[in-house]
Amino acid sequence: MTHIDIEHLEHFHGLPVHNPDPSSGPLPAADSVAWRLVCEYDEETGFADLWEQFLETVDTTRVRALVIGPWWNDEYTPFAPVLELIVAHADRFPALRGLFLADVEGEECEISWLRMCDVTPVLEALPLLEEFGVRGCGQEGLALRPLRHQALKSLRFESGGLPGELVRAVAASELPALERLDLWFGSSWYGGDATVEDVRPVLAGGLFPRLRHLGLQNSEIQDEIAAAVGSAPVIAQLESLALSMGTLSDSGGEALLNGQPLNHLSLLDLRHHYLTEPMVERIRAACAPAVVEADEAEEDYGDPDDEPERYVAVSE
Repeated sequence: MTHIDIEHLEHFHGLPVHNPDPSSGPLPAADSVAWRLVCEYDEETGFADLWEQFLETVDTTRVRALVIGPWWNDEYTPFAPVLELIVAHADRFPALRGLFLADVEGEECEISWLRMCDVTPVLEALPLLEEFGVRGCGQEGLALRPLRHQALKSLRFESGGLPGELVRAVAASELPALERLDLWFGSSWYGGDATVEDVRPVLAGGLFPRLRHLGLQNSEIQDEIAAAVGSAPVIAQLESLALSMGTLSDSGGEALLNGQPLNHLSLLDLRHHYLTEPMVERIRAACAPAVVEADEAEEDYGDPDDEPERYVAVSE
C-alpha cells in the first residue's frame, strides 16, 4: 500500500531539473541545469539513441548533474544497460557531481517494479561524484557492494523494499566525506529485509565522521529504529534526523524521550506516523528549540480487537 505519491525531482544538486528538447529552442548552458533523460512512451527510439543524442548535443564536459527518468519506451526493461552506458562514457563527464537513477513516478511505474541492478560500478567510475540517489526495490535487483569513495557527500536510497545486504554494504563502505545518508527501508512484501543490526555500525558513530543528516525512514520497524537511535552515539554529531514515513508509534516515541537529548538538532522529521497527539506534544517540548515536523497521525487498519495494521508510506 502506498500512502504518498512519488513525484519527479524539480531540483537536484542545487540545480533545476531540465528535460532536453532541441526542437523547443536553444538548450540551456550545460552547467546551469540538472539534465533529465527520459524515453517517451511508444517512441521508436530507445535509451541508447537518447543517450547518443545527448552526448552529441550537450557539452558533457560541463554537465554538473544528471537525472535518469523512465528508460523504456514500451514494456519495462532492466536498468543494467543504462548503467553500462553511463559507466562506459564516464570520462565524458569530468564535471559531473550529482547523479540520480530512476526518477520515476508511480503513474509511470510502481517503485517495486523498477528493474534495478548493482549500482556499485557507476560509483567506481565517477570518483568525484558528490551526490548519488537511487529509486527502486531489492526484489528487482537493486544492490550495492562495499566500496571506498573519497568525494561522496550525499547518499540516498528511496525504496519500497531495501535489502539488508545493501544496508550492510553502506555500513561497510569507506565514505570519509559523507554528510547526508537517507535509507528508505520499505516493506517485507517487496524485499525489505533490513534490520536495526544492519545499520548498527552507522549508529555507533565514527564510521562517517562528517555525517550531519541521517534518515532511517519508511520502515515497518520504525519503533525499533527509534529505540536504537535514542541511545546511538551518532546522534551527537547530527544536525537533522528523519524517522518519517514509517510505522512510528508511541512506544517508539517513548524510546526517543528516554534516550539522549535531541534539542541540539535543527530538525526532527516524524511525518507519516502513528503517534498520539499527546506524544507528539511531549516530543516537541523535549526537543525544543529543534523543529519537529509531525503531520496528523495515520489511521490504523484491521480489527480493533486485534493488533493494529500499520503501513509504511511507500511500498508498492
